[in-house]
Amino acid sequence: MNAAENIREVLLEPADNLRLANLGGQFDEHLRQIERRLGVSISSRGNRFVLSGPDEAMAAGAQVLQRLFALSEHERIDPERVHMCLQETGMEPAPVVPVSDADPAIIRTRRRVLRARGANQVKYIGSIRNHDLTFGIGPAGTGKTYLAVACAVEALEAEAVRRIVLVRPAVEAGERLGFLPGDMSQKVDPYLRPMYDALYDTMGFERVARHIERNVIEVAPLAFMRGRSLNDAFVILDEAQNTSAEQMKMFLTRIGFGSRAVVTGDITQTDLPRGQSSGLSQAIRVLEGIDAIAFSYFTARDVVRHPLVQTIVQAYESFSAQEPVAAAVTSPVARKRP
Repeated sequence: MNAAENIREVLLEPADNLRLANLGGQFDEHLRQIERRLGVSISSRGNRFVLSGPDEAMAAGAQVLQRLFALSEHERIDPERVHMCLQETGMEPAPVVPVSDADPAIIRTRRRVLRARGANQVKYIGSIRNHDLTFGIGPAGTGKTYLAVACAVEALEAEAVRRIVLVRPAVEAGERLGFLPGDMSQKVDPYLRPMYDALYDTMGFERVARHIERNVIEVAPLAFMRGRSLNDAFVILDEAQNTSAEQMKMFLTRIGFGSRAVVTGDITQTDLPRGQSSGLSQAIRVLEGIDAIAFSYFTARDVVRHPLVQTIVQAYESFSAQEPVAAAVTSPVARKRP
């Protein structure tokens, strides 16, 4: 049987336009959610739906459509309800299919077009576009946060998400700042300034201000995420090396329906209290190997700031590699004469 013949029709009756609109969602978002999950294609004309794909997936898709249509008479269908109906089918999620119509080296926003520098940045952008959760790990100056924010702006302008949420742990970098005057926003703004800078560069000051006022863009410390569920959002956790294991788990479980998340950090620059392990380091060990989660690693060669920054990063990497040997040579035990 060829691909053209491998189809299945589903007729939903009665032909109620209000119920059909409730079933499909805005811009057919619920149908697209079913397509992504089951790996099928769905087209519709009135109350007649045509599915194409593997037989088992089409059967599951037909079951989900009929179930949702029955529910549409008495309740509003949302992405969470669609997800629950998909769960009931027992079908495993379809494998991630790479996006082919987007250049992985280019990010397009209304204000500017950004081009990736180097293979690792290209891979990073592709991972963000094709995975619900991406980790960007590497030294400062490699573009982890900047590219993540640019991808978030691109997704917002393409209406792939409804808002952007930028999160950062408010950890003092080895300093004791003491009491800071002002309201909550003024207290936490210094910690979040790097993400503001990336937003201004990709959207412009006035648009960013309007979006923040309307809560389309939210910038908040990590502590404010507890108890929330972030749906239809592009969420970025920056400086993730400064999260505890509990905070990291809390953040990752905030990811809601229709959302995408990026976690960035440099595990060599942790500002946590001495003896406390980094949530980012633990997350790498726990989650690496899960197909739906992408990990992109950067090195000193990927630094795109002043050339001196790359030299400094390389010098520190070399020093860290030699430090255990040096410590052993200069220790009292090593200096002890036979």
